[in-house]
Amino acid sequence: MQTTLHPVTREEALHQATQAPLPDLLTAATELRAQGKGNVITFSKKVFIPLTTLCRDYCSYCTFRKDPGQPGAHFMTPDEVLALAERGRQAGCKEALFSLGDQPEKIFPEAREFLRRQGFTRTLDYLAAMCELVLEKTGLLPHANPGVMDRASLVRLKDSNASVGLMLENVSPRLMRDGLPHAKAPDKVPALRLRTIEEAGKLSIAFTTGILIGIGETMEERIDSLLAIRTLHEKYGHIQEVIIQNFRAKPEIPMAQHPEPSLEDMLRTIALARLILGSQMNVQAPPNLSYDDFPRLLEAGINDWGGISPVTKDFINPEAAWPQIPRLQAETESRGFNLRERLALYPEFVSRDEFLSRRVRDRAGALSAADGYAL
Repeated sequence: MQTTLHPVTREEALHQATQAPLPDLLTAATELRAQGKGNVITFSKKVFIPLTTLCRDYCSYCTFRKDPGQPGAHFMTPDEVLALAERGRQAGCKEALFSLGDQPEKIFPEAREFLRRQGFTRTLDYLAAMCELVLEKTGLLPHANPGVMDRASLVRLKDSNASVGLMLENVSPRLMRDGLPHAKAPDKVPALRLRTIEEAGKLSIAFTTGILIGIGETMEERIDSLLAIRTLHEKYGHIQEVIIQNFRAKPEIPMAQHPEPSLEDMLRTIALARLILGSQMNVQAPPNLSYDDFPRLLEAGINDWGGISPVTKDFINPEAAWPQIPRLQAETESRGFNLRERLALYPEFVSRDEFLSRRVRDRAGALSAADGYAL
């Protein structure tokens, strides 16, 4: 199976997805990973800051978002943000991952009132201020993951963020039809998300994106999504990481009875992602969403476990605990790999000045070794 001479075409990817035996696909993917990443597998020690659970989107698979008045509906105050970030700092974290609902002020007067009391009109501006606060007061490197962003928001976030993220999820507008998972989610319009990723590229912002599998999309739509990510990265060189995330059913969501992707489906998709994206891309799959099978994800060509928190749960998937770092290390190293901690910014971006504001560069330099990994 070809892995080196030319980028995998759409036709080749579709053929591999449907015809290639899984063992052959896994072998090709792991060989390609070895060419670009050697035997190093990375992770980031982070604290998860759920800035607000209010969100104007109603995705059929989400338990994170809440409406005002529901249990768990909350907007974190600056004191709460700082206290949680400080807990992370004391536990040795270097990344502050900000996750939040998308533009809740557009539909909820409660969100507008909270923001007004804090001196803001937009959640994205409040987020930027909280990222600046955490960077200044704790030295943790922020990574904001707020949903669709305009250019002005990205410009401001770059000043305090080591990297920024937005899951593409899927490029298919079909998933926005009635009865499908994005039907009531205006911020999941694929063109809007692609535009955000492209704007980040124009601004030289190290960017994390990825796809969500098992929500009703076809394999062809997964491949088209990965190719769209590759196209943007070829143009701007800014995508630092691509996540392959698997849907997990939860009893309280509209998709509670929707079948989950199998482990084999997950392995095949990760391997295809590695072949499509090439040897140099950082490919991640969340270990907690594969439960005890997570070490097998290494067989498909990933080179990163993502953010692991010693302080906070995964607020997006609260039922799925992260593996403890000692277990992560034991499982990784028992398979012949070297587990290394990275920052919210991947090592290959740490020395690229155009990707960092001055104050982020100073802090990243203090937290990283000469090779760009975390001290």
